[in-house]
Amino acid sequence: MSEAIKNRYEFVILFDVENGNPNGDPDAGNMPRIDPESGYGLVTDVCLKRKIRNYVETVKEDAEDAAGYRIYIKEDVPLNRSDNEAYEYLGVNDKTVKDLKKKDPKADEKIRDFMCSNFYDIRTFGAVMTTFVKAALNCGQVRGPVQLGFARSIDPIISQEVTITRVAITTEKDAENKSTEMGRKSIVPYALYRAEGYISANLARKVTGFSEDDLELLWEAIINMFELDHSAARGKMAVRELIVFKHSKELGDCPAYKLFDAVEVKRKEGVEFPRKYQDYTVEIHEDAIPQTVEMTRKI
Repeated sequence: MSEAIKNRYEFVILFDVENGNPNGDPDAGNMPRIDPESGYGLVTDVCLKRKIRNYVETVKEDAEDAAGYRIYIKEDVPLNRSDNEAYEYLGVNDKTVKDLKKKDPKADEKIRDFMCSNFYDIRTFGAVMTTFVKAALNCGQVRGPVQLGFARSIDPIISQEVTITRVAITTEKDAENKSTEMGRKSIVPYALYRAEGYISANLARKVTGFSEDDLELLWEAIINMFELDHSAARGKMAVRELIVFKHSKELGDCPAYKLFDAVEVKRKEGVEFPRKYQDYTVEIHEDAIPQTVEMTRKI
């Protein structure tokens, strides 16, 4: 692993969806998430982190350094199974770990460091490791240096329910009475979403060891997070812009909101119903960015 990052970062992600459902709401029949007051579309931070995790797991599964890039939050793997690996590393179990803590005051740090060094998503986003919380260990909750907010659409969205049919019948009994079955899909005809994120060099140094190599992999994962995750339900999705702000020091040079405000995304004049990315303009007001902050457009 390379050394921990030394600079604070903020970033803006612009991604769009065409004829798909970017993030279904289980409380609303899996319709696209929406702010009921304003009509703006929403995509949760959890959804975006899932895409990043999936990409990292895919590209690193056969790599020589795969052991350091495993994913903690993943399907069909109980969390305590991964937690127990740290116990095995220290030669204890859930019953004897408290004795170890009495003998070794740094046992918490050793467990935390083991989990951070082996699991990329803990090193990046942090985690709540329930097994360690129950054992009264101080390493159960790890704050990650990378944090994402909810993505919100640039304009209000319109959700549509599209009726579909299929010729394959579910049961023999149903086949006696009908030759097709009906279904429904919820889609957004088009929407451009904006998400904003933060990276703390201070937490990287003090807690997880999030490194320069990890940072480059994060940018790669964000840019490609929909490329390995296409499905009929999500439609056509793509990351269109990744704008990165690099501060000159660990604690930063200015408030994050000033940098986010410098990125203006708006619909072009004369476009009533946006249906493509080219219906928007992205303008970065560089005069509002301090000279000590380096701005890079990764796409």
